[in-house]
Amino acid sequence: MSALSKQIPLDLSHRPALGREDFLIAPSNQDAVRWIDRWPEWPAPALIIHGPVASGKSHLAAVWGAMAKAAFVDSKMLSDKTADEIAALGQNIVINDADLWFGDRTAETTLFHLYNHMRDDGHRSLLLTCRMAAQHAEFSLPDLASRLRAAPAAAIHPPDDTLLAVLLVKLFADRQLQIGADVLNYILPRMERSFAAAYELVEAADKLALAEKRGISVPLVRRVLMARDEA
Repeated sequence: MSALSKQIPLDLSHRPALGREDFLIAPSNQDAVRWIDRWPEWPAPALIIHGPVASGKSHLAAVWGAMAKAAFVDSKMLSDKTADEIAALGQNIVINDADLWFGDRTAETTLFHLYNHMRDDGHRSLLLTCRMAAQHAEFSLPDLASRLRAAPAAAIHPPDDTLLAVLLVKLFADRQLQIGADVLNYILPRMERSFAAAYELVEAADKLALAEKRGISVPLVRRVLMARDEA
């Protein structure tokens, strides 16, 4: 194929479906879904959802955020805003990737006071998403560690084949791409068993299909998988 015919596609963004009806419920995430459905009857002011990268934590947080009319707070604000300033942003609060700041004493102090603020005000909730359970995290503030380790938590586990299959179909559909059963059956036994790998594979296949102006086929995904193995 000539350089002229194989044009590099523009890096166009796509909008993933993030509504409740778009969240894929499976045994790996049922516990987290049950905790979301249980709100506002949580036994503590905070809930922690933890799991691997790209496992759906932010999607589930978005579902709860819409239901609870929550404010979404960038975790970086824990290092440069006060607990009062963050608490003033909404009745309920979502902080994604909160564990990126575990170990930072300033951020931990803010989160500790925010937790207490939500608890003392009553009828307010805080949802944190993390890559790991609080029991496995290293904290610099013992008081925060005790609060979060006692808070209810729900894990999202690595996907099984059924969830991976549905996830792949959804990710391709989010990019306005359809795949046949032959493509799906080829991918599943050959890909890494993780959410992140599914996202990366779909993105790579989409870019290659755009560059070559062709659909998603077994030969195309074979090349994507071989390129990943060689990387």
